Amino acid sequence: MGNGDKKNKSSYVKYILILVVVFILSGMVGAFFANALVDNKPDYNEDDKKGMLVANDKATVMIMGVDERADDVGRSDTLMIATLDPDKNQAALLSVPRDTRVKIKGHGFDKINAAYAYGGRKLTQETIESLLNTHIDHYIKINVHGFTKIIDALGGIDIDVEKRMYYEDPWDDDGGLYIDLQPGMQHMDGKTAITYVRYRDEEGDIGRIKRQQNFMKAVMDKLVSPTIIPKLPAIVSAVSDSVETDMSVSEILSFLGTLQDAKDNGLKSEMLPGKPVYIEGISYWVPDISKTRQILANTLGIKINQSITTSIHEDNIEYEESIPDNAVEVTEKERIKREIAQEREERLQRLREEQEKSTKRFKSEVDEERPRTNSNREKVETREETPVEDNTTKQKEPVPQTPTRDVPAIDMNTTGKS
Repeated sequence: MGNGDKKNKSSYVKYILILVVVFILSGMVGAFFANALVDNKPDYNEDDKKGMLVANDKATVMIMGVDERADDVGRSDTLMIATLDPDKNQAALLSVPRDTRVKIKGHGFDKINAAYAYGGRKLTQETIESLLNTHIDHYIKINVHGFTKIIDALGGIDIDVEKRMYYEDPWDDDGGLYIDLQPGMQHMDGKTAITYVRYRDEEGDIGRIKRQQNFMKAVMDKLVSPTIIPKLPAIVSAVSDSVETDMSVSEILSFLGTLQDAKDNGLKSEMLPGKPVYIEGISYWVPDISKTRQILANTLGIKINQSITTSIHEDNIEYEESIPDNAVEVTEKERIKREIAQEREERLQRLREEQEKSTKRFKSEVDEERPRTNSNREKVETREETPVEDNTTKQKEPVPQTPTRDVPAIDMNTTGKS
């Protein structure tokens, strides 16, 4: 892609985002673009929907928070599936724990966040579609490091902290994690808001997902506030650098408008049902396929027929048989304790890997510099080997002596008499 194409794409994204904010603020989303999400989706026929949970009058959007780094492909840190019904102004969020054990095409069973490392957004979406037995219509991918810039561009957000939160981890791979929040309504900048979302306690993923949802609601409240109008340039810049989506302008407006209306009507939110299991010392969240599909069917307004029942039964057997005999089911409290220890070990491992990469880069730079250094040294040695007269060390040639003859001694007492 040439520089001109990049520039046009950047301008297009900024144009879209400005329209999004302006239309939300003016309250025109519902009037103009309410049904864009479902109007533009494929019209699935009965063969396409055979055994699958698909509704033509509702849309599904995968929302990903991805931890991407310059020298690392990254991993999926947050994953939600939003189901939207623009006609009824209803929406639901299904949060998928990042330790969820799923079948990843070409890689067997692994954690859902590994799908992003294996094949990016596309493989993650395919894996979620297989898990839920549905079609995902759109996606939104957000770099978690961009959250801080976005929140700061908004001027901060207000969150009602549910309890005292204190946590300290000097080994966190972002240079250390320090959380110190008091209960009650707090105005948070980007950095503080992220620590609120990342806080871990005895509630485990349930508590973490609740905080993610509180965070999203706080962002939505701020986004529709007239106070952000002067901040539009900074918001557009922050979002365009951190957000990727396949939705069109009208679909983005429909998505945001439906979410806002659904929030006022009571935004439904659930966590993927399942159980904590340890397999060979690694923590997994093993999904309950039957309950998961039932939740999605209810959200989509789909009646479970024989074809869907058969699909659920077959997938449930496959998941159950994939769990080895040495798997150990643990209590939620024990799982959280082990997860924290495991996450710390993973961060230490990443830190060690980064140090090794840094050492290799330094060694490579030294090796590249060595030939130039050796070349310069050879030139110096060549100059040193060239003979140079040294007056201080050169032996002097003998000076020719004038021949002499013996002269008789003169008696100083004589007066010249013979």
